[in-house]
Parts: sequence; C-alpha cells; structure tokens
Amino acid sequence: MEHIFYIGGKFVDNHVKAFRLAAGLSQKELANLTGITRQTLSLIEKGTYNPSLKLCLNLCYALHQTLDTVFWIDPS
Repeated sequence: MEHIFYIGGKFVDNHVKAFRLAAGLSQKELANLTGITRQTLSLIEKGTYNPSLKLCLNLCYALHQTLDTVFWIDPS
C-alpha cells in the first residue's frame, strides 16, 4: 500500500514500505542504515512525516532504488 503526503503544493506517492519489504528489511534495519529511528521510519511509511530531501536520498540509497521510484510527485 502506498501513502501520499503533500510537499510544496504537490502530492507525493510514498513506496518506502513496499521497497523495504521487497528488500527483506525490517523497519529497525532500514532505520539503522539511514540513521533514523524506527519510529520515524514508521511515520514516513504511514505518510504522516515529510522527510527531508537528504533523508529521501538516504532511504533510496539503502533500498538500491532511485528517488523517482520510491517517491513519485504527481504533476497535477
């Protein structure tokens, strides 16, 4: 399931959880790889926390994915 949050007037689809599960990582493991708490990662996956660009890039790097794959901005 994807979650959507709002940044700078645009809706952003969030696929962090799907890619984390596909990578076989727990929330704690991915949080450790990116230097955040498990609680913060949980909020990102739920779409209730807007991560910084740096954190988005760190998540993508840890998941071996590109930014536009994990976080997709709806152009409308």
